[in-house]
Amino acid sequence: MKESNDVSDLNIKHIDPSLYNEDLAPLKPQDRNWGAFEIFNVWSNDIQSLFGYTLAASLFLTYGLNGWAVMAAIILAGVIVMFLVNLTGKPSVKYGIPFPVMVRASMGVRGANLPAMLRAIVGIFWYGVQTYFASTAVTLLITAFVGAGSGSTILGLSGVAWVSFVIVWLFQIAIFWQGIERIKHFLNWAGPLVYVVMLVLMIIVWYQAGSELIPAIDTIFSGGSETSGSSIAAFMAIVGTMVAYFAAVVINFGDFTRFVKTERQMKLGNLLGLPLNVAFFSFIALIITAGTLVLFGEALTNPADIVERVDSLPLTIIAALTFFAATVGINLVANFIPPAYDLANLFPSKISFKMGGLITAVIAFFVGALWLSVISQIGVPGFVNALGAIVAPFYGIIVVDYYLIKRQHLNMQELFSSAPGSAYYYVNGWNTRALIAFGVAALFSLSTVLVPALSSLGGYGWLIGAGLGGLFYYGLMRQFKAAPTLAEQNAQ
Repeated sequence: MKESNDVSDLNIKHIDPSLYNEDLAPLKPQDRNWGAFEIFNVWSNDIQSLFGYTLAASLFLTYGLNGWAVMAAIILAGVIVMFLVNLTGKPSVKYGIPFPVMVRASMGVRGANLPAMLRAIVGIFWYGVQTYFASTAVTLLITAFVGAGSGSTILGLSGVAWVSFVIVWLFQIAIFWQGIERIKHFLNWAGPLVYVVMLVLMIIVWYQAGSELIPAIDTIFSGGSETSGSSIAAFMAIVGTMVAYFAAVVINFGDFTRFVKTERQMKLGNLLGLPLNVAFFSFIALIITAGTLVLFGEALTNPADIVERVDSLPLTIIAALTFFAATVGINLVANFIPPAYDLANLFPSKISFKMGGLITAVIAFFVGALWLSVISQIGVPGFVNALGAIVAPFYGIIVVDYYLIKRQHLNMQELFSSAPGSAYYYVNGWNTRALIAFGVAALFSLSTVLVPALSSLGGYGWLIGAGLGGLFYYGLMRQFKAAPTLAEQNAQ
């Protein structure tokens, strides 16, 4: 199959309202204004969100592994994710298309709705969870001024907590409604500012802990009494868990790189934002966690709880506002924009990008409201791994299809065509081979999280699913003879 590799003309000539609207159309190079700094801030906000900090801090305590090994595992995960997103980001830098359009090449113009909807579900879950975590910062701020209230709770949330949750929920909708440029500006100042506050918090905790801090770090770094085999298993489980944390963004990274001017800027932003950023932030998390062990007799993994215990009103105000900004920033970009595109892809003529975002927000409200009393009981690492495992095979399918099957060439006109015989029509708009590859790989990767007998593979779910998805897809598609394009049919 010969496909056009000309990206100078990204205008879609024949509009199919079931596949096209302005939000899904290829973004022309002159309309892109993101660089390495914006990509860096996507990752810095992702890592520095309250949920990201809690996960990083808990990894030092959960696996009983030597702290240096935990640091190495977290950094290795950052390197792996950098490599993965460089692959998924490249096509959208080249063609300016979002994830749900990109995946049409492998899944079919109708089949693309399956990964888009699954990705939307994952995004909506993360959106609700992060909204709750951002609201804890607002709760901290309100409590500092007016007190905690009566103490009565509904679904585990106090009256102040409910007010905070609604405030955050409405604030995010307001920012999103003003468009991608406003989100970009919000993200660009929130990302660097949170580092300043985290450093200040680390210095305060270190100062108050005094000479006892280093022994506390040694306690965390000493690890348990694992054998060599179990230590390796724990190391790999941490790597897998951290990769799974980024899984949703890894798959739909094209939703962001379509705004980037060049591939070089994307790669530079990924280098600064992932391995280097993860290493520095994990060090801060380690020092603060060790300090809380000294100061409060327990290792606290939620920075909002730490700020509350430090009992400094100026720090409380600044930290609460910063944690709020950082968590809202990544929520808007990583968990609001992708579902908005994915839902718009379902019914382009009826659901715009903004309407998709509004639907996302409404559903996510209930997810966030139930996080504390229901969803969090699953456990943070298990929750991350289960969600990541479901969508993991699509990563392998997308990458193998673009680099090995399509040879890095896509036909933009036919990505928006549902005419029988078009390049990505396959069987009634669905690539059945891709569906088989996804189903088998997802079944196995999800079982590593849910089936007790496979618990030893816990943490590897995402990596296994992605690898198997790509392997099965390549095996099924290698001999596949694609239908000729409409242009080729006319030429015959």
